[in-house]
Amino acid sequence: MALAFATARPGLEVVHKVPSLRPSSNTVQVAWARESSLAGPVAVLTSVAVGSAAARVSKRLSRRRGKQQRVVVQANSAEIEAPKLEFSLDDPSAFTLGILGDLHLDPRDMEDSYTGRDHMKKILQESPRPFLVSLGDLGESKDCNETKQLFSGTTECFKLSREYLDSFGPKFDVVGGNHDLEGIDEFGTDEENLKAYLEHLGKETPQFCHEVAEKVLIVGLGSTAFRTAQYTSHEVTIDAKQLEWFERTIEDHPASDGWQIFVFSHAPIIGSAIRVLQECHVVNGCCWLNHTDAVNSKKFIQIVRENAAIKGWFSGHFHLGHDYEDSITFPGGNNRGHCVFAQTAVMTKRSSRDGRRQSRLLRGNSQGFEICTVDHARNGEVRLDATVTFSDVCELPEDLSLDYDASECATIAFAHKHQDYDHDLWFSAYVPQENDGCQIINPDGTLNPSTTDIDFGNKDQVCWWHMKDGAVLGCHNGMIIEYDANSLAPLGMVVSRDELENRRVAVIDDEWGGSALVLYDDASNDVTVVQPNEDGSYWRKVVRNKMHRMKEMRRVKAAKNWAMKEKSVEEVKVLSSYGPYTTTAGQVMGLSTKAIDPKAEKVGA
Repeated sequence: MALAFATARPGLEVVHKVPSLRPSSNTVQVAWARESSLAGPVAVLTSVAVGSAAARVSKRLSRRRGKQQRVVVQANSAEIEAPKLEFSLDDPSAFTLGILGDLHLDPRDMEDSYTGRDHMKKILQESPRPFLVSLGDLGESKDCNETKQLFSGTTECFKLSREYLDSFGPKFDVVGGNHDLEGIDEFGTDEENLKAYLEHLGKETPQFCHEVAEKVLIVGLGSTAFRTAQYTSHEVTIDAKQLEWFERTIEDHPASDGWQIFVFSHAPIIGSAIRVLQECHVVNGCCWLNHTDAVNSKKFIQIVRENAAIKGWFSGHFHLGHDYEDSITFPGGNNRGHCVFAQTAVMTKRSSRDGRRQSRLLRGNSQGFEICTVDHARNGEVRLDATVTFSDVCELPEDLSLDYDASECATIAFAHKHQDYDHDLWFSAYVPQENDGCQIINPDGTLNPSTTDIDFGNKDQVCWWHMKDGAVLGCHNGMIIEYDANSLAPLGMVVSRDELENRRVAVIDDEWGGSALVLYDDASNDVTVVQPNEDGSYWRKVVRNKMHRMKEMRRVKAAKNWAMKEKSVEEVKVLSSYGPYTTTAGQVMGLSTKAIDPKAEKVGA
């Protein structure tokens, strides 16, 4: 099987310049480039999985099975033939997947949803072994039918969703999102809500597993918590039972037996390096699967790293399009196994946060696969975003020598030029890397002393460092952010913008063998210790469960209506008293992390 590469469409330039990959103990890297004869150059990444047996490799690497290690070879473009993956109805390994992002169906406004359906339906009707996957958030999180309750998560929402998904034609399956158990007035518990969701969508379990073509497995993981969420209800939670099932399912379908596996979840996983995020998802603690679970949130990327059969992972959640850098990420970096991660946008104008109206199309066979965009704003135009091809033989440059046998080869070629983020709107979730010029080695004392022009309140100022307890903190976008110590994915906000403004930041000895983070300013003698949480993390888990906040706001509204009638006035001011909480805000950015004196006397004490 000859190694194949993807070509850009005429007029397109390199879509994704492969970033400098972080070397690790099991990764060898080499870069080379040749003159391009293509109408539009492409970015090419060749990934070679290699075994542990020593061997010198120069020009050709044969696939052999063995302990998986990785070699990443990068090229900007080369004098190579354009690839041509053929997807024949007669090929038992050929498949086509239509992938729908957050639907947020609203019975009052279905025009964009029906238009997008017709675009995808036409494509699937003409393709081999079509299958449809919905990434969840089926209904609009508003009162759509004048019942004074949210439409999402209700029986009526599930019925409309089933009718809509059935109308595409092919078989379908769904993974639950953070809004799909939001029927808090109709159902008393998450379990009751989940049961109705499964019954109406024709599912037996929140997860799914289907062999859609010969040796091609699709696996889905669905959220199962809303009322029981410890913090924000918008965290996408995969329960322990599903996680155990997922690990077993992957183990039962190894790459050594020829399996390709594609995974689907509403939110991406920590370690995916997806950066098409909004700031609110990062700082509110609902960006990644099991975001607030410090242990289970890391298991997904570990499973990916240990199983070469996992070739792709698709997610939605952010309502942002496919036209940005790192809306698709690829093997490499902080070890993403053999998996390509892809963000999926939305169909409707009212749900889009950047004006894009797009879905994903995945089509493949035993030779490889293509990831495409279906552009609903352009009459369903299909755009090739990336091609991944497998090979029994790896063509590498003559001067490359390796000390390992190759076990398999894959080439990823990007065929669409990305657009830059608008940093005023989207959080370009900065991911630290060693040797990126931003790391502060062995921080000791003030990090932004008055003798420098370093201003951590400046949104363009970036730096990061390790605390002695292993935590990774950094300044980005005018805040202090905590990063996952393993994957360096952003976890959440530690210090808000208003607290960081005009402050000095210091890392000091805590006099007990550790370090402490402190803030101070030049205008006063006040010093703030930024205390870690009781679980050892630093990022502030302050957003409360949506169900409780909604009920509180309903009580406030009822009190206002009663008081205006009782007092015969047109307006009253309603206050609330709480236990440990002081606000009903559902967004971290509306809060302040300013320190308080725990010994201060309370009013009336």
